[in-house]
Amino acid sequence: MRLLFCLMASWAICLSGFAQDWDYPKTHYDKFEHRIPMRDGVELYTAVYIPKDTTRDYPMLMMRTPYSCYPYGPDKYPEQLSYNKYLMQDGYIFVYQDVRGRWMSEGEYDNMRPHVPNKTSNQDIDESSDTYDAVDWLVKNIPHNNGRVGVYGISYPGFYATTSAIEAHPAVKAISPQACIGDFYFDDFHHQGAYLLSYWRVTPLFGIQHDGPTTKSWYEFPDLGTEDQYQFFLDAGPLKNLDQYYGEDNFFWKQLKEHPDYDEFWQKRGIIQHLNDIKPAMMIVGGWFDAEDLYGPLNTYQTIERNNPETYNTIVMGPWSHGDWARAKGRQAVGNVYFGEGISEFYQYQIERRFFNKFLKDEEADLPEAYMYNSGSLAWSTFDQWPPQNVQPTTWYLHGGQILSDAAPTKDEPEQTQFISDPHKPVPYSEDIKLVFTPRKFMTDDQRFAARRPDVLVFETEVLEEDLTLAGPILAQLQVETTGTDADWVVKVIDVFPADAEDPDEMQDHLKMSNYHMLVRSEVLRGRYREDFATPKAFKPNKVTPVDVQLQDVFHTFKKGHKVQIQVQSSWFPYIDRNPQTFVPNIFEADEEDFQAQTHTIHHSAKYPSSIQVTILQEDQNPR
Repeated sequence: MRLLFCLMASWAICLSGFAQDWDYPKTHYDKFEHRIPMRDGVELYTAVYIPKDTTRDYPMLMMRTPYSCYPYGPDKYPEQLSYNKYLMQDGYIFVYQDVRGRWMSEGEYDNMRPHVPNKTSNQDIDESSDTYDAVDWLVKNIPHNNGRVGVYGISYPGFYATTSAIEAHPAVKAISPQACIGDFYFDDFHHQGAYLLSYWRVTPLFGIQHDGPTTKSWYEFPDLGTEDQYQFFLDAGPLKNLDQYYGEDNFFWKQLKEHPDYDEFWQKRGIIQHLNDIKPAMMIVGGWFDAEDLYGPLNTYQTIERNNPETYNTIVMGPWSHGDWARAKGRQAVGNVYFGEGISEFYQYQIERRFFNKFLKDEEADLPEAYMYNSGSLAWSTFDQWPPQNVQPTTWYLHGGQILSDAAPTKDEPEQTQFISDPHKPVPYSEDIKLVFTPRKFMTDDQRFAARRPDVLVFETEVLEEDLTLAGPILAQLQVETTGTDADWVVKVIDVFPADAEDPDEMQDHLKMSNYHMLVRSEVLRGRYREDFATPKAFKPNKVTPVDVQLQDVFHTFKKGHKVQIQVQSSWFPYIDRNPQTFVPNIFEADEEDFQAQTHTIHHSAKYPSSIQVTILQEDQNPR
């Protein structure tokens, strides 16, 4: 504890002396712009920032992005460079590159460009080869570099960071994919077969080519004419009616419509299956409340760990929404829920900085395998592996009377609970009325509005008599029945606060933390993919059918006096699109008459039990 206090004190002093010095990059760095040739002759725009102090050599930190290296020009410096303040103080050369086909780089853009594992010519290019070629040029041509390169990035740049680990250039010694896309069918635009309608408006960002290098955006986002996103999509009707907003030039919208299943098109765009023979040190970073990319970090880490047992591979997960850890904001909250002070700054100074300094500068750093923040007890913990070993697998059963218990159902209990799911009155994913590009806040939202709807089933424990910590994945194993031939199944894990809980500063005016239903984890499974994401299968009406809904990992303590609640529903709008509940080969082509209200049943009998599989931490051995 004394050591941790000293570390945090030194970090706070460093923060106070630098936070407002936004001119630091311009006063301490020189900017150079290059066009780096790839093996097929295409040139990629690259901005390089070199310390003015040239009395020593520096490692390079590289980020590749489809979102622009703006601002362009040798005298223009991006504000985002200041986000790396601690690393800048330590001394690094920073490299930013527009990826192929984007902004000032040549070539044609391919969304989640497939990896080519067996290259036979210079025309066999992918993001791994582009990174290799860029690094090779940089170490040979950039002055004052020490021959070592680190690669990092958040979100889509996180995907490009992951690709740099495959067939990596020997100079690449450390890589940190952060909020990294692992597979576009499970990150961002799909979740387990359901289309994330909330991302529809940003489709032009990824789906329109430009004629050549440019500093100006070549795409436009549609004007919805309203701030009520729920009402807009409900009024729009079936997905095919949205064609009026996107023309044939939007190739990504066309791809989404033509490939609703996890077919070869999506399978070859996943990067996780190529994570073999990884040589650089890896540090995977993510946010427990990242609505965009939670699947990617967890599965990237686990796949590298499984396939590369000798590789230095660590993971960091904090109480962040998408990319919060890169911002110096002091007070950390997601939506209405407060998690602590200086969490992002602590990560930047004590974790990220030490990781890169260890492998790019040979500085001593004893970093744990897993640095995880408990979103319930509001504290960091470290583990020798993730998920941790010291857990107790536990089954919670759904019962009649809205009960959640570790006791299996008996023959004397009610056997089922029904609800009517009407696609014309879908359950909202948030009670907020707003227009958002990509959702974030709802990941900790109060779920009382949903619990009070008749088409949302609620199951909860008694008030907890002692703290209970979930650490690891969650699996819902449901026995379901429907009068229709298709259905979505949404499962939510919720922390119900006691009546005397105090409001944080972030609390919305119309809410109270008293009895707050905090969303801890949630996920959807499009029922047609219950057996195979590549092969949709209709439900047989009125037939009991097992459906497993895999939820991503959590590290959350439900405190004494709280309750654990499970909600089950069949719509989550417009976070995901509406399921017609009548099986059609392609929901993107469904007609209005296909959308039908159906009666869904959750069985919770001795013969057909529905349950939630969790892992409960037995003892937190390394709290920080």
